[in-house]
Amino acid sequence: LAILPFRNKVLLPGAFIRIRCTSQSSVKLVEQELWQREEKGLIGILPVQDAAETTSMDSMLSQGVGSESGERSSNVQVSTSDAHKVDGKNPSEVIHWHNRGVAARALHLSRGVEKPSGRVTYIVVLEGLCRFNIEELNTRGPYCTAKISPLEMTKSEMEQVEQDPDFVTLSRQFKAIAMELISILEQKQKTGGRIKVLLETLPFHKLADIFVASFEISFEEQLCMLDSVDPKVRLSKATELVDRHLQSIRVAEKITQKVEGQLSKSQKEYLLRQQMRAIKEELGDNDDDEDDLASLERKMQNAGMPSNIWKHAQRELRRLKKMQPQQPGYNSSRVYLDLLADLPWQKASEEQELDLKAAKDHLDCDHYGLVKIKQRIIEYLAVRKLKPDARGPVLCFVGPPGVGKTSLASSIAAALGRKFIRISLGGVKDEADIRGHRRTYIGSMPGRLIDGLKRVGVCNPVMLLDEIDKTGSDVRGDPASALLEVLDPEQNKSFNDHYLNVPFDLSKVIFVATANRMQPIPPPLLDRMEVIELPGYTAEEKLRIAMQHLIPRVLDQHGLSSAFLQIPEDMVKLVIQRYTREAGVRNLERNLAALARAAAVRVAEREQVVSVSKDVHKITSPLLDNRLAEGAEMEMEIIPMGVNNHEISNAFRIASPLVVDEAMLEKILGPPRFDDQEAADRVATPGVSVGLVWTAFGGEVQFVEAMSVVGNGELHLTGQLGDVIKE
Repeated sequence: LAILPFRNKVLLPGAFIRIRCTSQSSVKLVEQELWQREEKGLIGILPVQDAAETTSMDSMLSQGVGSESGERSSNVQVSTSDAHKVDGKNPSEVIHWHNRGVAARALHLSRGVEKPSGRVTYIVVLEGLCRFNIEELNTRGPYCTAKISPLEMTKSEMEQVEQDPDFVTLSRQFKAIAMELISILEQKQKTGGRIKVLLETLPFHKLADIFVASFEISFEEQLCMLDSVDPKVRLSKATELVDRHLQSIRVAEKITQKVEGQLSKSQKEYLLRQQMRAIKEELGDNDDDEDDLASLERKMQNAGMPSNIWKHAQRELRRLKKMQPQQPGYNSSRVYLDLLADLPWQKASEEQELDLKAAKDHLDCDHYGLVKIKQRIIEYLAVRKLKPDARGPVLCFVGPPGVGKTSLASSIAAALGRKFIRISLGGVKDEADIRGHRRTYIGSMPGRLIDGLKRVGVCNPVMLLDEIDKTGSDVRGDPASALLEVLDPEQNKSFNDHYLNVPFDLSKVIFVATANRMQPIPPPLLDRMEVIELPGYTAEEKLRIAMQHLIPRVLDQHGLSSAFLQIPEDMVKLVIQRYTREAGVRNLERNLAALARAAAVRVAEREQVVSVSKDVHKITSPLLDNRLAEGAEMEMEIIPMGVNNHEISNAFRIASPLVVDEAMLEKILGPPRFDDQEAADRVATPGVSVGLVWTAFGGEVQFVEAMSVVGNGELHLTGQLGDVIKE
């Protein structure tokens, strides 16, 4: 027979298979053995396997072979370079040909031509007929032929086997399992009638091949079935495979019935999730590590909740376990339990031992001046050192913008070794921002205090309530009134957030507040805080702050250093007097940044064109001059100088640093905005008096000028003038 190799696939007698032949060898075989013989030819189907996969098969191949006749299957190793290429694989690859195959006939043939290559292909429907054993393997052109010996029993031998009691018992078992499988398939596919006809007419040893061929089984099991020449062995193996297939169908039905009993018909996603859960239960794959609720429960156990809150959390968790993920309240309950598990009920920052000298040095390094404020902070830290659990006052820094209120609060946190969190209250008008929303609302969430503690992860941070004077009130409540409970040491140990709905201890939190003015703060809230006023800086203090803090920071932010830009003290004074008039130093820093940007442009332009004529001597050499005059090619060697490019670049840069002068100030910052000589010039004129206008953000000198005019002594004032102006 001509041999058509099947890679990792077996055709059993009585089974049908549809193949598409595209390789040169298989096309030639089909054309000569089947197409030219008008579909009356026979070919042999022989399983082949790659050499890498053969080792795992050897134990399987030793089973299922005719044990009574003492036969055992073996593999024939053939180098495809000597035979022919199988399915377009590498010709030098070693494959293994099985020594048993199945004779097949073609039930249908169709020929096609691929475009644009013009390659001929065949589609063949084959039917397996009988097993054979290979005696000798040869080549005929591009494909192989084999001398074979059939392995089918004669009619008399088969009659003897059918009278064997063991075979009769196996036949009954096979028929019973097959009938049960057919009855299940009748309910699902309504095709069991034709299978029943086969079961009543065909011999059992042939039915075994037909049934097994219709299942999806491994290649090793297919080879075992092919090697089962003895009908009893074949029937026993088929009974095992059919029973396994039947059990898989039963398990699938059991899962389906279990799921459908708990379902609503319209919930497709719910159905899929329940099927997945039932499959995991059948496989025993319901591991706690992969279960979200189990991991959430362990997380809650490790959170260190108080006993009364732990009971509340357990009750909520039991309720969640009874809910389905598609129910409306499932997600809100899950998020709520996640919040309970994430809150720092007992976790606190380990405070380092307070060193008052180091804290004072840290404050002096970060802030210039503010002697009284620094002394009050040192007193506050000293009390914390002597009594760590003391309920100290809530400090409220009040002062104009830019005087360092927020940075003072962060310095307190650094001195205590605690984490720092800032909560901005500017523009907050809803009481729920402090107390949280009730869980009955859609999109509810905890208040800013609880959310901040969740983010910082400790129960004793330094919490800055920034812009506490900017809170408002409307129909949604008064946030300032909600802060009364937060800032009262006697009440905040059981702070009740509406979303959390259980008391939370805020007594370990150190609260620091900031405000620009005291007037908008309600008196009851102001009564709970110790107000520390931060006045504006004088011109001398601004000068020291600029030289020690602002200029180094501005240069660093713009990628510069003192080697690139130098701002003398006199120029800083001019910036303070003529271009800024404020209590803080923010506008001063902006003007210094404008000077730094101008210097950055000059440095960046200088980097692109660097003159290298300086300190470079001319090389005189007759040989070099002649070669250059002739236009000849030259080879040059670069000798390392022992310094890197960065050092050379810095050497060019340092040559001419940019020094700010008065002309540069006017060019970059524009004409002076304030004239410091105005007061002297105005008071030199008779009839001019000096007045002072004062606000919390600074003051202004105002000139009142008297004029002598001709008239009858009557004065008429128009417009919306105040009493002071009228006077």
